[in-house]
Amino acid sequence: MSLTNPAALAKTLVVLGAFLFVGPAHAKTAKCLFISSYHQGYAWADGVERGLRTGLGERCEIRQFDMDTKRNKSEAYKADIGKQVRDLVAQWQPDVVITADDNAAKYVIEPFFRDDDVPFVFCGVNWTAKEYGFPYTNVTGMVEVAPIQPMLEKAAAISGGRRAFYLGADTLTETKNLERFEQAALALGISLEHQLVSDTTDWVKAYRGAQKYDFIVLGSNSGINDWDRDKILDQVAASSQRLTTTNHGWMMPYSMLGMTKVPEEHGQWSAQTAIAILDGMSPQDIPIVANRKWDLWTNSQLLNAAKIKLPRTLRHKAKRVN
Repeated sequence: MSLTNPAALAKTLVVLGAFLFVGPAHAKTAKCLFISSYHQGYAWADGVERGLRTGLGERCEIRQFDMDTKRNKSEAYKADIGKQVRDLVAQWQPDVVITADDNAAKYVIEPFFRDDDVPFVFCGVNWTAKEYGFPYTNVTGMVEVAPIQPMLEKAAAISGGRRAFYLGADTLTETKNLERFEQAALALGISLEHQLVSDTTDWVKAYRGAQKYDFIVLGSNSGINDWDRDKILDQVAASSQRLTTTNHGWMMPYSMLGMTKVPEEHGQWSAQTAIAILDGMSPQDIPIVANRKWDLWTNSQLLNAAKIKLPRTLRHKAKRVN
């Protein structure tokens, strides 16, 4: 083909222009690195991931790294996995990093990326991010709060008593959650005893012992690596005499009443914030926020077994566990 031919030259320039347009755009596809503190298969982590991936869509290439720090609790492991994430960021050079939950904040962002050039969006950090020094110039995010006070008030009203027991896993997250419950209980004049356990046997033993209280708050079981769902369900069905309540959706098979957080909210907000950063907004111009959504749940099977009746208005509003 001769380029002295005006028609041929015009056609070639159009093709070349199209190629040049597509090439650079493809080369500049944004890279989003998602760091989950936990593991796939953990209900909360899976919900955050669903919300994030739906929110990001095709806006960027997504790469995920699961720190798996619920099942691996040693300080040495957490410190080492944090260094692996640091090295991954240096190698892959993402345009924005999204992290989920406390351990990513504690073992990745705080030690390695304070006021760094790489922008970070965190979510799922329990109650407050002040202990990590957030915000940094390159960090914003969503903290995870639960409707503790209304849940305690409702449980006390239904049970007719103000002596409660908190049962959860022996983890960093549950320690932080327990502190908040203790503060709220004190403000409401509720006496709150507790036990944080590491295995199924101790959980069952503590659950049985808690039946002498007016109501029981079930924290997360995540971190109890030998959790035996069938054994727990059998023991709960056989032992339950008191109202149980929780703010974790995955604990509803074992609980009668739930006011639960929505993990997808954290993922969706993080996706929207990451996109804003990709479009040129600075993290320091985006304020740290708290989640605002929760679901109301009831478990009729356990309520009926314990012969506990909830107010009609609450039953009508709530979602029901199968």
